[in-house]
Amino acid sequence: MHKEGIYHMKEMSCFKVFLKYSSLNVLGMLGLSFYILADTFFVSRALGADGLTALNLAIPVYSFINGSGLMLGIGGGTKYSILRSQKNKTKANQVFTNAVVLTGIVAGIFCLLGIFCSGPMVRMLGANESVFQMTKTYLQVILLFAPMFMANNLLLCFVRNDGNPHLAMAAMICGSLSNIILDYIFIFPLGMGLFGAAFATGLAPVISILILSPYLINKRNQFHLKKCRLSANLLLDIFSSGLPSLITEVSSGIVIIVFNMILLRIAGNIGVAAYGVIANLSLVVMAVYTGIAQGIQPVLSSNYGAGNHKNVTVILRYAVTAVIVISACVYLCIFFGAEPITGVFNSSHNKTLQDIAAAGLKIYFTASVFAGFNVVAAVYFTSTEYPRPAHIISILRGFVIIIPMAFLLSALGGITGVWAAFPTTELLVSLIGMILLFQFHKVKKKDS
Repeated sequence: MHKEGIYHMKEMSCFKVFLKYSSLNVLGMLGLSFYILADTFFVSRALGADGLTALNLAIPVYSFINGSGLMLGIGGGTKYSILRSQKNKTKANQVFTNAVVLTGIVAGIFCLLGIFCSGPMVRMLGANESVFQMTKTYLQVILLFAPMFMANNLLLCFVRNDGNPHLAMAAMICGSLSNIILDYIFIFPLGMGLFGAAFATGLAPVISILILSPYLINKRNQFHLKKCRLSANLLLDIFSSGLPSLITEVSSGIVIIVFNMILLRIAGNIGVAAYGVIANLSLVVMAVYTGIAQGIQPVLSSNYGAGNHKNVTVILRYAVTAVIVISACVYLCIFFGAEPITGVFNSSHNKTLQDIAAAGLKIYFTASVFAGFNVVAAVYFTSTEYPRPAHIISILRGFVIIIPMAFLLSALGGITGVWAAFPTTELLVSLIGMILLFQFHKVKKKDS
């Protein structure tokens, strides 16, 4: 479909456009999550439970970096798409320029943290002496590659909003495949340990950016750097639209830190290693939901900007239906396959690790359908220039409910309570999300 197609689609083509954008982005996001899963698999094989613990302690910082890139990419891409649908190309390019400058500033801060503060950060994350050096190594490399992670997220979002989801998917998958291959080479034949895993992960966005580069200088590309001053209003729009994505990623990192602290107290390093398996599998499932949400974002924004509100509602309906079907399939696989799935990451055949992780998977993944709905709802609100409900959803599921729930349920039910905190939170937030969605449609119907 030509890039203008998302701005002028008929209702009967809604399903085709939804399928195209969401499926391509789901494939790309799956590739992205698989390279984190590859880290988990190869590290577990090479370094055992200590390696898994170190990896899981460092992963929250990756979430901070990734979330910052997504905030600027999705926030900027949403505003860009709306302005393009309104034929305001000059201001659309100003949005891109502002987003690029802000990305450079934030990425520079992450690099400085990697150079000067990696040791104290590792202590803050809760690493003990047995995993301190491994955690520090992984963390430092990830922080130094922050400019690549953030630039890649930014460019992927703008390329997708420029009507080229195929290229965005190809770049994401190529980057992910290169990571998996390099992971194996660096960890096993070259014996580079956790440094090799981190280095392979850092090179993945570099490969992705190289795939995107020809498009950036192609005449078909509609977004360009424009000589202009930083605009406080544009930066505020970018920040407001992208904030839910940042909160989602950052909160996942904070939740991992909190869960790690609780699990270290309840079950020690083995508990954290078990959670490492669960959290990384959760990343794959959440990547599917994020793929659907990010896939529909350009379609929602462009149709909203063009005044095609009926198409916006139809696309939302398709997205929610897809979440329900996928969630049912995911939970059936988890429920009947928890033991063999856990065994893949348990190279030392540690029975305690196996039992904790397998039981945790069955409880933790009851959240699937609720989490998927919450992700789609948040993106729906930001894509239609109504970010406040998205902020509410993201903050509730990221901080306000999940953290107190983890402490409360772990006190009542031990390690089972820890696993139950996630589905309980997502269920409560999804109920609030439905109310916000109903109110939003009621207001829109009244206005029209």
